[in-house]
Amino acid sequence: MSDLTPSGGWGSALKRVLLDLDARLNDGAWRLAGAIGRGWERLADLADRVQVYGWKRVGAEIASEGMTLGTGGLVVLLMLAMPAFRETEDDWRKRSELSVVFQDRYGNEVGRRGIRHNDSVPLEEFPDHLIKAVLATEDRRFYEHYGIDLIGTLRAIATNARAGGVVQGGSTLTQQLAKNLFLTNERSIERKIKEAFLALWLESRATKNEILKTYLDRAYMGGGAFGAEAASEYYFGKSVRDVTLAEAALLAGLFKAPTRFAPHVNLPAARARANTVLDNLVEAGFMTEGQVFGARRNPATPVDRQDEAVPNYYLDYAFEDVKRLVAATPSLVDRVLTVRTGLDLTIQKQAELSVEAIIRQYGSDYGASQAAAVVMEVDGTVRAIVGGRDYGASQFNRATEAMRQPGSSFKPIVYGTAMREGLINGRSVVVDRPICLGNWCPQNYGRSFSGATTVTSALVRSINSIPVILTQQMGRGDSRVGRQKIIATAREMGITRPLTDSAPLPIGAAEVTLVELTTSYATFASGGLSVQPHAAVEIRNSSGELVWRADRDMPQRRRVFSTQVATDMNGILVGVVESGTGRRAQVQGVQVGGKTGTTNSYRDALFVGYSSQFVTGVWYGNDDYSPTNRMTGGSLPAMTFSQIMTAAHQGLERKPIHGLTIGPQPVPGVPAGTQTPMAGVPDRPQILSRSSLEVLGRIDTLLRDAADTLRTGPLSARPAGSVLR
Repeated sequence: MSDLTPSGGWGSALKRVLLDLDARLNDGAWRLAGAIGRGWERLADLADRVQVYGWKRVGAEIASEGMTLGTGGLVVLLMLAMPAFRETEDDWRKRSELSVVFQDRYGNEVGRRGIRHNDSVPLEEFPDHLIKAVLATEDRRFYEHYGIDLIGTLRAIATNARAGGVVQGGSTLTQQLAKNLFLTNERSIERKIKEAFLALWLESRATKNEILKTYLDRAYMGGGAFGAEAASEYYFGKSVRDVTLAEAALLAGLFKAPTRFAPHVNLPAARARANTVLDNLVEAGFMTEGQVFGARRNPATPVDRQDEAVPNYYLDYAFEDVKRLVAATPSLVDRVLTVRTGLDLTIQKQAELSVEAIIRQYGSDYGASQAAAVVMEVDGTVRAIVGGRDYGASQFNRATEAMRQPGSSFKPIVYGTAMREGLINGRSVVVDRPICLGNWCPQNYGRSFSGATTVTSALVRSINSIPVILTQQMGRGDSRVGRQKIIATAREMGITRPLTDSAPLPIGAAEVTLVELTTSYATFASGGLSVQPHAAVEIRNSSGELVWRADRDMPQRRRVFSTQVATDMNGILVGVVESGTGRRAQVQGVQVGGKTGTTNSYRDALFVGYSSQFVTGVWYGNDDYSPTNRMTGGSLPAMTFSQIMTAAHQGLERKPIHGLTIGPQPVPGVPAGTQTPMAGVPDRPQILSRSSLEVLGRIDTLLRDAADTLRTGPLSARPAGSVLR
């Protein structure tokens, strides 16, 4: 037992082990220090022997600094490329894109989006002249480089320098595929770096033929067609297997600029581009001039699709809507879908015609060159979208993507928030007075203040100071707290993109999209319930089975405002149209409310309004943010709103907006006996329904028959050959 005591064998053994370990560590450290010292001496001797002077020293220093900077640059490039490499975690060969057939609200096919999976053609069945045309135009050294072609890039730089502009791109076909598969069309140095690294990654994991085949299948080629096979079917009505050299040249010219050279949009430009492709074939040595001569003399003639009024802006929005639904719905596993949308082609066409006609007539006077419009039902079902004047010229959807300041059209959200907080109601009196937040002092139109005024009058006259005062009061003296409450309300009302928290937020300084702003007004029209905008109404899989339905599967609507707050806001906004800044938005026979919006320097002009059945938002301005000629929301936007809503309500039953009545409206603070009927909303509808028109038509026919009978006698007594007028 004594051996186990600390003073016994165990203690002595432990002490010896620790002493031995300490000795070994000391010896190892001494030996390592000696080795490092000797190594440093050798390195110093070597440096002394290779030391250079004069111009050689300058070259050595430059090379040394270059290696240091190059190493650092490589590390930075790898850091920038890491986010792109995360996109490659899934097998890119098995990535299955959506293929969607879109129908209007009545079930009629109106267009397609996505990859057509059923139209894949093996690479060996592609015509040889098409592959040569693509390679001659997009990447002549495709089978020689490894994803990045320095020679091709230098050639493109020289060609562009001689031409004085960009006439030839430097990206290889592999780089273009990397962009199509993993990146966006953003023009930035960061994207080009990611593109280069991903091109090298693709080359290391796929054969050249796999890369070429995927490129031919995935590239967008205009007209909603993805891939050469789909484009051939769309433009020429035949399989890509059967295209001629002239047709192949036209298709090959679409890869870099599919919308600019789409033959159904601009046939002369498409043929000029095809001729350039033929030049490339000869210049690359793939064909002789004699071989392409026939294609030059007889250019391709595409199928005439000019009469097809495809609502492309709407379909682009609907496709994004479907992709969002698929990502959020685990049961939607099928990639080939048929989607019935809320699209109403009658309203869509009227919206397009109204925008174009008004810009043609008044655009030059007001200095406005672009417009956008959104029409949706009160429940958020989108009926029409105008994203710009010409989809062929620009696919940028100004209704769903453009971030613009809403101006005074944002104020109803502020007033609604103040009512929700219990600060005011529809009969409240507020004081229009000067207020400053730091160095910023909002000014009213006319640079004067009205003193005590009703909430209704404040919003009808679009006073600027009162929303700022209300914001400060909602925050109990802290405007930042008040603005956070406004932002929270706006989010519940459908404005999902981040709003910039700044002092001018209450008067519409934060940028929003038109579709989100229009959605927010649907909250008032629906009696205070939240609304989610959506294009899809029903989705069926490739077997025709119903897999999603809006009224069944969309999230339950939440209450944002009480019914009383919604009623008060509706009464005020109807007043804006009847006696305020939105008079030109009146729709004969239909009760509408809404608000105008005009931003600083008159860059943007908006009108957003609604009836009991539809909510419509209209924007006018310029793509380059240049100011208009003092255009306000009460001018062209309100006029366009009136035209669109007039067409949308043809044949519909006249109904009051939630909480209101048709005819004389109770104005807060005014005795009931002194109320006057609302201007522009007569006691009887001025627009006949379709059934009424049919009845009147039948009556007119009977009267004509009676008149002819009285004049010529009974039908049986008429001479042969006589006809009814």
